[in-house]
Amino acid sequence: MAVGEGALPELYPVPGLRLATVSAGIKKPGRRDVVVMELAAGATCAGVFTRNAFCAAPVTLSRRHLAQTSGAVRYLLTNTGNANAGTGERGMADAQRCCELLGDAAGVPVEAVLPFSTGVIGEPLPVAKIEAVLPTALAELDADGWAAAASGIMTTDTRPKGHSLRFHCEGRDYVVTGIAKGAGMIRPNMATMLGYIATDAAVEREVLQGIISRAAELSFNRITVDGDTSTNDACVLVATGAAGNSPLSDTSSPLFAALAEAVESVCVNLAQGLVRDGEGASKFVTVQVDGGRDEQECLDVAFTIAHSPLVKTALFASDPNWGRLLAAIGRAGLEDLDVNLVGVYLNDVLIAERGCRAASYTEEQGVAAMKPEEIVIRIELARGAASASVWTTDFSYDYVRINAEYRS
Repeated sequence: MAVGEGALPELYPVPGLRLATVSAGIKKPGRRDVVVMELAAGATCAGVFTRNAFCAAPVTLSRRHLAQTSGAVRYLLTNTGNANAGTGERGMADAQRCCELLGDAAGVPVEAVLPFSTGVIGEPLPVAKIEAVLPTALAELDADGWAAAASGIMTTDTRPKGHSLRFHCEGRDYVVTGIAKGAGMIRPNMATMLGYIATDAAVEREVLQGIISRAAELSFNRITVDGDTSTNDACVLVATGAAGNSPLSDTSSPLFAALAEAVESVCVNLAQGLVRDGEGASKFVTVQVDGGRDEQECLDVAFTIAHSPLVKTALFASDPNWGRLLAAIGRAGLEDLDVNLVGVYLNDVLIAERGCRAASYTEEQGVAAMKPEEIVIRIELARGAASASVWTTDFSYDYVRINAEYRS
């Protein structure tokens, strides 16, 4: 079950980056579950990672390799079916070994390989299966491999997620392409389950890090399916430099503004795609909070609503149970909240004001507002000029079934 159009759009090749997706049979025989991405020499890489204290071995190692190489990465290695999380010293050794194997086969230092894993937590990584398919992956690298990779990184996802755009700046054409996976255990609190974005622009490492950190904050950090932050979240931004521009270092330049906007646009599209494909989702919900004293308190209210199981189950039932919205707003922790100033809307229907049901509201209006697949819950706090939005889903029977059966 997923919400909205699910067809994967055309994903433009990014000069300086090639991909291959192969089958190692890590969890299911025949499934294409290992993805290798090759970055051209001279490319730069930046990333954001989970803040979960029980972060997976590949997260720890990717952070370390990024620091050791100052972002001069040559290969990204991803496996699905096994998270290599909660695996202790062996997990670190296994992640390191996979990097060594790919580095040796490709003729690059081990530090030039970043590992990524997603899947079941607490089980040893089947290194031998990954090792067996690396020669095939290296032989099949292709600039047009984005669509296959988008499918190869999936776990409980029902469809691949990708977005791509081109832009022109100061006499040159540039491209930004990205893919992501994730459908459950989604409240990234940094990035997403797994996300890969690339551009052919040349960008200095510190500038690149600033671009992906800001883009993740405005996209992947504004979504929630179930409020759970994964042990394996990672999102990387690659700049191959193949466009031929001088490495971008000036954050006041037109190219910086254009590239940052393009990366943010791709990230928002991918983040919303994760929510639309949330496990068991039947609704895509925007929670918009206006009139806050600052952005953070708007986000506090929005996420309290978006995380509420009572709100999410009402959304699944198309039940305009607005009392659950009032309760969520009231426990969001806002200091000196005047509930008599708060307005609550379902789409454009005013349902509550002055601390109670709006005089103009009818249950028939609420039922009609809750029926569409896409719903906007809008909260007017009337205590400032700040605004913020987050995106979420409902909770369905299928969410429980998918997670109850996840390891089977």
